[in-house]
Amino acid sequence: MTATVPPERRMANDIAANLGHLPEESAVAAVADHIGRFWDPRMRSRLLAHADAGAEGLHPLVIAAVRLLRGSRTRERGPRKAREEQP
Repeated sequence: MTATVPPERRMANDIAANLGHLPEESAVAAVADHIGRFWDPRMRSRLLAHADAGAEGLHPLVIAAVRLLRGSRTRERGPRKAREEQP
């Protein structure tokens, strides 16, 4: 019996494998950019949740891209959240 691979993990790993010829920093940025720009928000959130669950089976470039995506989302949310909290 074989386990089913979630589509977001399979797609992210495929993207990373195809961009693996780039230098590591460029490849991470390219993977993060592709996921951030072209993926449906629900699929992106499932990938982030999968990475939170231990990132088992994810390509190292995908793990680094998820960290990069999280950092950019935190920076985007920071000022807006601070404005909402002001009286």
